[in-house]
Amino acid sequence: MGAKVILAGGRGFLGAALAAQLSAEGREVVVLTRTPAAGAATREVAWDGRTPGPWVAELEGAEAVVNLAGRSVNCVHTPENRRQILESRVNSVKALGDAVARCNRPPAAWIQSGSLALYGDAGDRLCDETAPEASDFSAGVCREWEAALATAATPRTRQVLLRIGLVLGPGGGALGPLTGLVRWFLGGTVGSGRQYLSWLHVDDMSEIVRQAISRPDFSGAYNACAPQPVTNADFMRELRGALRRPWSPPAPEWAVRLGARYLFATDADLALTGRRCVPARLTAQGFRFRFPELKPALADLVLRGL
Repeated sequence: MGAKVILAGGRGFLGAALAAQLSAEGREVVVLTRTPAAGAATREVAWDGRTPGPWVAELEGAEAVVNLAGRSVNCVHTPENRRQILESRVNSVKALGDAVARCNRPPAAWIQSGSLALYGDAGDRLCDETAPEASDFSAGVCREWEAALATAATPRTRQVLLRIGLVLGPGGGALGPLTGLVRWFLGGTVGSGRQYLSWLHVDDMSEIVRQAISRPDFSGAYNACAPQPVTNADFMRELRGALRRPWSPPAPEWAVRLGARYLFATDADLALTGRRCVPARLTAQGFRFRFPELKPALADLVLRGL
């Protein structure tokens, strides 16, 4: 068995894809989860995402710790859900920071998930890693999330922050519900259709994390998204084409708000707002995207049974 990677929040869509790739490369993957399952494909260890426990010993001598933990934002943003969204992110970072600081042989790298939501609803403005932060709820969560990482006392552990966009892949994420709408001939433009989607194929997401683990020149904040963001109108057109569905009528904002809350139990702004982000730092450091363009990315996912 090769070097050990600790994967917090590894039960989700992104974590499962990453665990599969790391395991295939011969690494030992340990998933930190609140509900360990017997017989899981990767070894699972209990943690509560808030406090130190026996799980801390797993970090000793590890190659890296990757933190994907956090309550899904795909929900109605009630005050209670907002509290959980924030606390689940900040508390997991603080717990891992405490654990790393206790290690005699701390992990060489800490790969921390973040979000492009830091930049807010930026309209047509192009956002690289130097773009200004927004002031809405989601951006505020991102600021506190990133601040928890920045203040963690881990001088012997290289920190990499990935501001992740809309990851496309089979078996999870936002693409599943969108695919369902398109197959029922309801995949029209959402709202104005001018809002940008900064997307990323799941294979490129896993490769970004893999390189962040192994490359010592990776450090600091990176936009984890494909180099060619698209508008919602373009995205839905390409998705309809990939699934061989015809034009569908657009969904006006009022209909999206009603449907989001009462049919999908989620926040409409997730679909009605967007940001036009580019991976400037990844590009500058020579990262090569397998899927830099949306159409081939969707075609690949359809072949996989999307």
